[in-house]
Amino acid sequence: MNSNNNKQKGLKIRADNTCILSRDSTDNPKIGAKILSDGRASLFLDYYLGCCKVVNERGEVVSKKKRKRQFLKLYTIPNPKTAEERRQNKETRELAKRIRYEREQELKAGTLGYRLAAHSYNFLDFAREYLEDYTKADKRIITAALRRFATFAKERDPFKRDTIAIARMTTGLMQGFADFLKETCRGTGAVSYWKRFKKVVKAATERGVLEKNPTDGIHVATGDDTLKKDILSPEEIAKLIATDFDGLNTEVRRAFIFTLYTGIRFCDVKELTFADIDASNMVLHYNQSKTEGRSKHSRVTTPLTSELLTLATDGRTGDGGSRLFDLPSQSHCLKMLRKWTEAAGIRKHITWHCGRHSFAVNVLNGGANIKTVSSLLGHSSIQMTEKYTRAIDSLKRDAINRLQPVSSKERHRANATEQRQDTRRDLS
Repeated sequence: MNSNNNKQKGLKIRADNTCILSRDSTDNPKIGAKILSDGRASLFLDYYLGCCKVVNERGEVVSKKKRKRQFLKLYTIPNPKTAEERRQNKETRELAKRIRYEREQELKAGTLGYRLAAHSYNFLDFAREYLEDYTKADKRIITAALRRFATFAKERDPFKRDTIAIARMTTGLMQGFADFLKETCRGTGAVSYWKRFKKVVKAATERGVLEKNPTDGIHVATGDDTLKKDILSPEEIAKLIATDFDGLNTEVRRAFIFTLYTGIRFCDVKELTFADIDASNMVLHYNQSKTEGRSKHSRVTTPLTSELLTLATDGRTGDGGSRLFDLPSQSHCLKMLRKWTEAAGIRKHITWHCGRHSFAVNVLNGGANIKTVSSLLGHSSIQMTEKYTRAIDSLKRDAINRLQPVSSKERHRANATEQRQDTRRDLS
């Protein structure tokens, strides 16, 4: 938006580096732009709110126009050179026009108020406020999902920086983010991030910050139900257990080994207490935090061996409310787990949840019934467990593929050798 372009468009730049873009003199509010030091144009709305009588410096009673300016936190790129930059500018201007029209209707109806502020409200500010009061176990994943959304939005329009106005939360932007997740995430990560992101958008809609949910009708799927995460084989588990190094947190070590042999999620294993263990019957009873209150299968009963019982209690006899494992934060546990697997020479991307997957695959591979495994994992249906049976099939195929087939040439050589041996036996 340089001076030459301004002259061509007939725009008059005022002393405060602003200009009015609206062509229709009857528009109220009018769209304007302020030229920033980096060349961008920051779009705003100028409202005419009538006149009032005031006394000027000479003591005269004169009429003064009442005006209000609202910056939309929408920016156009100066001198766009690529088709993508021109597209972004066009979308930004069209969005500003839609907001202007809606404000005009609100102004005419005398309802200018909360909704006026809401459209220019930063979605990331709402997300931060939402997370402050959020206490569920997936808070860390929600935080990561929002971080990815901010990265995506910044890549799409680097001039927006850390501001995503509510008015920008369109279906088109949501579809773009869904595609971004599918392109950049591994395994089921895209589905997990999208699910948590939708939770925040739904909250914004329910609280009136968004007029309607822009994520409705947009789906993210992995394409199949096969297991995408790395798993540890029984040999690798034995190798991990035999590995120790300076600085290895013993609580992390105990808890992850316990997960490998019970399939318990991190959010549940860190909450286990002595009250959850029935030592006389050698069983563990606990409620899954992920499904508690929403599924009749949230209560899980896991049989314990004497070794697992010793591992869980660590030889202690704590009171009922004492936790079995004194674990640090989840991020610290993950860092410790990665150092541990590296020290063991395991070149796989192992997360805490891989322990749960490893348990399921190894138990099924050992001949366990799928219904039994589904019950041990606390799944509400066998369909959720079937992905592990497909992982077993994949392991079997890999084992067969590792066998080198005998070529026809080698088979012919073997047959010739066998015939010579038979001839020698006949001569003797």
